[in-house]
Amino acid sequence: MSTFLTHKFLLLIIAFILLDLLAVGGGMGIPFFAILLGFGVGWFAPSLLAGTASNLRHLLRKCLMTACFTSAFPFLLMRLIWGPIPRMLFDPLADIANFGIPLIQYEPRASVIGWLVLMILISPFLQILTAGIASSVCLAWLPPAPFGEWEFACAVVTLRDLARL
Repeated sequence: MSTFLTHKFLLLIIAFILLDLLAVGGGMGIPFFAILLGFGVGWFAPSLLAGTASNLRHLLRKCLMTACFTSAFPFLLMRLIWGPIPRMLFDPLADIANFGIPLIQYEPRASVIGWLVLMILISPFLQILTAGIASSVCLAWLPPAPFGEWEFACAVVTLRDLARL
């Protein structure tokens, strides 16, 4: 049984890596679609992980770890895509102003630094946030059956106790 679960999760991880690679490629190195893919992963993570969690707190912890692992691959991709660019900052012959990124600040060198921080650090963090928020919304809206039944049973017991008073 455990080998079946590992093969099932291994296939899901391979499918996610391929979809994430396609999302980053579709955004031409800008991980906008990868961040949106984090929402989908976060939405389906609680239903996939509910069978392996012992209680709701454990499930939330697993969803958070899934969100962190979800952003690890885009961080690696962004590091590979945008990582060689900082060498241009120290090259006096590099034409930074016409590099092709948006000049979000007045100075081209500061714009490149801001762009690299946005692409390499902030974008994977945004993917963690989207996956985590989607997991939370999914758990709040559609709780897994064992946890939902448990909370319903607690509510019924509480109502019975109130009726006795």
